[in-house]
Amino acid sequence: MDAMGMPDMALHPWTARDFAMMLLMWAVMMVGMMVPSATPMALVYAAVAQKARRQGTPVAPTFLFVAGYVAMWCLFSVGATAAQWALERAALLSPNMVATSPGLGAVLLGAAGIYQLTPAKDACLRHCRSPAHFLSEHWRPGLAGAFRMGIVHGAWCLGCCWILMALLFVGGVMNLLWVAAIALFVLLEKALPLGDRGGRLAGWAMIAAGAVAFTVWLRS
Repeated sequence: MDAMGMPDMALHPWTARDFAMMLLMWAVMMVGMMVPSATPMALVYAAVAQKARRQGTPVAPTFLFVAGYVAMWCLFSVGATAAQWALERAALLSPNMVATSPGLGAVLLGAAGIYQLTPAKDACLRHCRSPAHFLSEHWRPGLAGAFRMGIVHGAWCLGCCWILMALLFVGGVMNLLWVAAIALFVLLEKALPLGDRGGRLAGWAMIAAGAVAFTVWLRS
C-alpha cells in the first residue's frame, strides 16, 4: 500500500483525504475491471455511429456512451468505499483489505453463488450479452442520449456483477491476480456463447465453496 501511495488506514481512523484516496482507488479499479467487458457494446455503438455518419445523420461519439458507463461504476465505487470503511471499523478487514473473518468470506462466497442463480441476475446478464438488442431498446438521440445509454448499460452491468465485486474482500482488494480473475470471469460470462450457463455453474461452485468454508469455520 505504501508503494502505491495509499494510506495505512489500519493505523488510524479515516480522514476525508483517506476516503477520497480509497474512492479513487476503487474508481480506477472498477474502470480497469469493467470497461473491457463493455467493449462489445461499445464496438456495436461505434459501428452504428459510423454507419450513421456515412448516411449523413451523425450521432453522438462513442466516448460519451463509454463515459456514461464509467460514471455508473464510479458511483458504485462510492458505495464500495463506504462498505470498506464500515468493515474496517468493525475490524473485519486486514490492512491488505482481506476479510479477517472466515465466516464473512464464506457468507460472501455463498451470497455471490446464490445471486448467480437468480432471475435478477439472468435479466441483467441478458442485457449485457445482447448489444444490438440493448441499443434498439434503449436508443436515445443526441449527446445527452448517448451518455444516458451508457448509464443505463452500466446500471444493467452493475446489477449483473455487483455481488462479484464483494468477492474482492475474500481474495484481497490489493491482490492483483484475484482482481484479474474476477475481471476475466465477468468478461467471459458476458462474451462467450455459453457464458450464461458457465456463470450458473460457477454459482453452484461458489455455493459449495462457501458452504465448506462456513462448516470449517464453525468447527474451528
